[in-house]
Amino acid sequence: MKDYQPAADLLKDRVILVTGAGDGIGRAAARRLGMHGATVILLGRTIRKLEQAYDELERAGAPKPAIYPMNLEGATPKDYADLAQVLEAEFGRLDGLLHNAALFEGLTPIANFDIELWYRILQVNLNAPFMLTQAVLGLLNHSADASVVFTADRVSENGQAYWGAYAVAKGGAQTLMKLLASELETNTPIRVNSVDPGRVRTAMMLKVYPGREPKEWPAPETVLDAYLYLLGPDSKGVTGQIFRAQD
Repeated sequence: MKDYQPAADLLKDRVILVTGAGDGIGRAAARRLGMHGATVILLGRTIRKLEQAYDELERAGAPKPAIYPMNLEGATPKDYADLAQVLEAEFGRLDGLLHNAALFEGLTPIANFDIELWYRILQVNLNAPFMLTQAVLGLLNHSADASVVFTADRVSENGQAYWGAYAVAKGGAQTLMKLLASELETNTPIRVNSVDPGRVRTAMMLKVYPGREPKEWPAPETVLDAYLYLLGPDSKGVTGQIFRAQD
């Protein structure tokens, strides 16, 4: 995606929901999506961070965003149904959904993995994307050109040691992406893909490698072209694919 040049108005009139929008890649993506014309719905668990992201979008002159606080770790099917109802009333449709929120609590061998933590990580990284996508499928169908984007991580493909429930959940999410792409390819306007951002300077990466210098990794703002491509009209007809932001 290094040569991709998104148009300034690429996402004009599009309504896009971003999970984990208060920090890291989610916050950077939300800001960039808004700068290209999208009305961004900022979903996350920390209101203060969401408000900061909201203020950044307003200062950038982006369309007026919206904030929807939600803790994915404890969210129930009813919570997702309520979210869909609010979006239906406020916007009438959804043109894009970026699954970016993630939970990771450090490298641990399977033999020592805490059972409760295992459930929590799968809830945020796998069950939440499933329930959220299912809840808003009707809204996505109301769009003329809808896109769902998952955030991938190659540790799930490699079966990398000590990544535990996070890697398992990411692997499951990639299977979910492919299932959705296959099911929705015919007779719907919805395409479904994934972006693997690679190693990026985020709080999660600092948790994984606490002794490393943060400047070793690129900033979140440098890996967003793949997200713009997939959430905009230039990727129409592309579905079921994994894009590597740093390849």
